[in-house]
Amino acid sequence: MRTRWMATAALAGLLLTSCAGTDENTSADDEDGMTPDEMMTEPEETSSDMAGEETPSGETEGTPSEDMAGEAEPMDVPETLAFTATTLDGEPFDGATLAGAPAVLWFWAPWCPTCRAQIPNMTSLGEQYAGEVNVVGVGGLDTTEAIADLAGDIPDVQHLVDDDGEVWSHFGITYQSTYVVLDSHGEIVDEGALSDEELNAAVAELT
Repeated sequence: MRTRWMATAALAGLLLTSCAGTDENTSADDEDGMTPDEMMTEPEETSSDMAGEETPSGETEGTPSEDMAGEAEPMDVPETLAFTATTLDGEPFDGATLAGAPAVLWFWAPWCPTCRAQIPNMTSLGEQYAGEVNVVGVGGLDTTEAIADLAGDIPDVQHLVDDDGEVWSHFGITYQSTYVVLDSHGEIVDEGALSDEELNAAVAELT
């Protein structure tokens, strides 16, 4: 009897040991091999998860620089450029369009020998600084027909017909030939009966 009892107790001990080992292995390998620490850790948000975050309206919220892109403050037009005129083709011209770039205003008359002698240099300036400097001829002291007749033979220059003298009066011009050189802000940097060399040097300093 004692021998049978001891055998039964030994068998029971083996069964308990086997069950305990099974429980440990099961808890360590739960959830497809994840450890308990891994099961408790929440996934971190990455920068890619945050990109393109939408606002309540459904629009993608951009960066401050993107939101401000394309917004430019309008440029104030100086008093010097507050004038209107008529082009050689009879179209209206607004002096405000000259703002933002240097400009040379050439006040001339078709019967003036000095003005005619300046035509090659004015043409050269207009060609050399195309897109950089506004080269504008303001013909006056004669009829529209006379101004247009000569201006049509002067290329690379924006021509204005000022037969009534409004633009001349705006700049205080009293004789031909007179130049007015403006910087990109519309400030007068040089003016008067400049020689070709003086005019070219003044323009070069602005470009």
